[in-house]
Amino acid sequence: MPVQKKPCFFIRRYISTFALCFFNPTALYNIMDTRKIRSALVSVFSKDGLEPILMELHRLGVALYSTGGTFQYIQSIGLPATAVEDITGYPSILDGRVKTLHPAVFGGILARREPAHLAQLEEYGLPEIDLVIVDLYPFEETVAVSTSESEIIEKIDIGGISLIRAAAKNFGDVAVVASRQEYSLFLEMLRETQGALHSDHRRELARRAFKVSSNYDIAIFNYFNEGAADVTFKYSIHRSDILRYGENPHQNGVFFGDFEQIFDKLAGKAISYNNLVDIDAAVQVMRELRNGEPAFAILKHTNTCGMAVRPTLPEAWHAALACDPVSAFGGIFVCNRPVDVETAREIDKLFYEVLIAPGFDPEALEILQAKKNRILLLIKDFFVRPRSFRSLLNGVVEQDTDLRIESEDDFQLATRKAPAPNEVSDLLFAGVAVKHLKSNGIALVKNKQLIGMGCGQPSRVDALQQAIAKARAFGFDLQGAVMASDAFFPFPDCVQIAREAGITAVVQPGGSIKDQESIDYCDAHDMAMMLTGIRHFKH
Repeated sequence: MPVQKKPCFFIRRYISTFALCFFNPTALYNIMDTRKIRSALVSVFSKDGLEPILMELHRLGVALYSTGGTFQYIQSIGLPATAVEDITGYPSILDGRVKTLHPAVFGGILARREPAHLAQLEEYGLPEIDLVIVDLYPFEETVAVSTSESEIIEKIDIGGISLIRAAAKNFGDVAVVASRQEYSLFLEMLRETQGALHSDHRRELARRAFKVSSNYDIAIFNYFNEGAADVTFKYSIHRSDILRYGENPHQNGVFFGDFEQIFDKLAGKAISYNNLVDIDAAVQVMRELRNGEPAFAILKHTNTCGMAVRPTLPEAWHAALACDPVSAFGGIFVCNRPVDVETAREIDKLFYEVLIAPGFDPEALEILQAKKNRILLLIKDFFVRPRSFRSLLNGVVEQDTDLRIESEDDFQLATRKAPAPNEVSDLLFAGVAVKHLKSNGIALVKNKQLIGMGCGQPSRVDALQQAIAKARAFGFDLQGAVMASDAFFPFPDCVQIAREAGITAVVQPGGSIKDQESIDYCDAHDMAMMLTGIRHFKH
């Protein structure tokens, strides 16, 4: 039966407020914008970190309503609570799918604290709910570890997401805590205000709640959208960090991502936009060398200007540095082995921006940390996203990340002469090097050492001439070296220039209508050429 409205309901509720404002008009703004928490609905999947908040709410005299496991948890820590079933008159049904979806719950959350709405709550005997603490079923975590669609579907939260949206919509009167990431912030608010939150507090909590709900919806959409014909671009990244600045000091910059998932930052200044771009390039390079012999790479402006594989890490460092010691100054260094003391001492002689390694010997770390501004990153995993995107014009382009790594099985002999075994290993190494140079790109390699590179040139001839000039400038003998190109040769001019410089074997994708002209030139001059059928443009 509906509850009869009591006489003078609104006078009783607001008389103290009216009196205070009459005697102190300046208090009107703060009073009208402050809401005392008298009741809270708590229904969470994970109980971690919840107890201090519950204890504080109890100390402040807040009535607690709860469901299922959360209700039992509240009782287990010795606090009183009212089961939601006692408000709704219905038990949890359909294997827990329906617990809070009831006007007795949502009425108390969505009611504005104004006469007409409060009168309806009074009429129907519905409690006001001033605070909602709820988290969501772990949908993304389940997708990450399970292939069972039924298990994944059961982790699509209905009641929780509805509670979050309702409380956040009514932030003018209701506070919402939508994930345990907000627990410490909310507990600080509670203690600071003694449970009387200002509208600024409630609005900030609502903003965070809608961030949670939008992230959740996008994760669910992307699960169902996999392989769909009408592709839609939706991404949600939960963490962000303000950068020192963007690409240039007059540009602001923000990184959206979880840097700490991939790296432990052991030393150095704050990471900048340009650092991040270079770090990403370095991870992509070393991802392809991570499981082989000790390898070192040096990058500048995302281009690999030094790279080598050797039996030991110090040898790999010296060989990589020798490729272009001038460009290495202020560069990004990355390796696939823990940095030992000998390598650390050698690296420390040169100024660098970032050093990335899967580990550091204690004494090596002590040496490298002495230079306070140099960034040291311990990489946990050479992870590269399988899909990549960038903003263009008034939209976004998305594509598969270029994760293709050629093996000897991908090589197709195009010439009469086959490369020698050492040339094959150098051609594979050169293929890795050229893949990570801006197009047009050429890589010259000898004994698994990058000895010359040309990149970002308007013609492939320009890139080759740049690579040859750099190799000669740093004293390399090109006789017996190999060449890799990121795309086909439309004319035989590049193989001719290469042969005249001493290069004896070439790898390229092929695909030009004039491939045969380059092949014929190689056949006529005792050169070997391999085709891969895979192009690696990098714009």
